[in-house]
Amino acid sequence: MPIDSILWLAALIILLVVEALTVTLVSLWFALGALAALLTSLFVDNIWVQFGVFLAVSLVTLLAIRPLARRYVTPKQVATNADQAVGAEGLVTQTIDNLNASGQVSVKGAVWTARTEDESVIPAGATVKVLRIEGVKLIVAPLSAAAHTL
Repeated sequence: MPIDSILWLAALIILLVVEALTVTLVSLWFALGALAALLTSLFVDNIWVQFGVFLAVSLVTLLAIRPLARRYVTPKQVATNADQAVGAEGLVTQTIDNLNASGQVSVKGAVWTARTEDESVIPAGATVKVLRIEGVKLIVAPLSAAAHTL
């Protein structure tokens, strides 16, 4: 076996080991290029032709397969019902007072702990608009003030 074939085989093994250790599709494309260069080295003695095959196959596989592979590897974002609360209107069921750390709002049938953005007190029975979620608390504004903050 020619020396360049041995080098391409070593490169292939190293790249596959790196890919197995990282599992992030970092070196898979280069491993495929090294495999193509290894096969080329069995028939062509010119190292520059082998290197050209390595680069071409690595680039083509990177551009062609990576977008497809990322679609299956990247976890999908699962929307929760919490996402639906942002921008919705709610009814204050317990007076919202940030200083006393109290307040609850009913939004779409779910009761949430709520705080105001501007430290104002909102009495029970008022209608509020949900600005955002911080942790497990809704940040709300009175409906009349919410129109100005959004």
